Amino acid sequence: MSSKLIAIVAGVGAGTGAAVARKFASTYPVVLLARNPDNFKSLAEEINSSGGKAIGISTDVSDSKSVQNAVDAIKKEFGSDVAAAAAIFNASGGFVRKPFLELPEDGFTQSLIVSAKGGFLFSQATLPLLLEGVKQKSQHPPSLIFTGATASVKSSAQMSSFSTGKWALRALSQSLAKEFGPQGVHVSHAIIDGVIDIPRTKEWLKEAGPEAKLSADGIANDYWYLHTQPRTNFTWELDLRPAVEKW
Repeated sequence: MSSKLIAIVAGVGAGTGAAVARKFASTYPVVLLARNPDNFKSLAEEINSSGGKAIGISTDVSDSKSVQNAVDAIKKEFGSDVAAAAAIFNASGGFVRKPFLELPEDGFTQSLIVSAKGGFLFSQATLPLLLEGVKQKSQHPPSLIFTGATASVKSSAQMSSFSTGKWALRALSQSLAKEFGPQGVHVSHAIIDGVIDIPRTKEWLKEAGPEAKLSADGIANDYWYLHTQPRTNFTWELDLRPAVEKW
């Protein structure tokens, strides 16, 4: 692993986060962030045993002290002058479908805390590393990528909690894209419009056929495409969906 720049992935699980980590690990050392170490332990071992470098850090992205501890651990591992080539925010608040008048306050705020506050804390922690990547003249523009959802742009009935968090994250990403794009950091937001084919959704949409769900590896390839765009061609928002998805 020759790169001095790193990639940081928050919200590493069995699906998109793991696929993105594997994709970026082919070029960069990767830092895997998740609250539960079980979500990154085997993935880190897989990447390390295949010639890459990965470290996992138990992190609650909605807690400022936890995020700062992660930054401290990154600098301890890679040096105080560490720079980032990419930071991917794949964390998300719980998916809640509930009639609005039956929704408790903590059920509503949970999505905001993880998506909006978590996105804020993650961005404040990683943007200095990405700006350092600009200074170190990284091969590709340092990239901050946010994972969105259908709910980022279309709020459905009984989805007020999840949608509010996702809309807030999208707004944050747009503001950051306008502020940091001119400084050389590519900030983008990906709308994942459909069900992702991961172990948890194995039984979903079975009658619709194998092409009814998004490929996690395909999403990872699209994130790499965003990362490798030159400064003359920055995409802020990308929307992805299966060909058969109704939209």
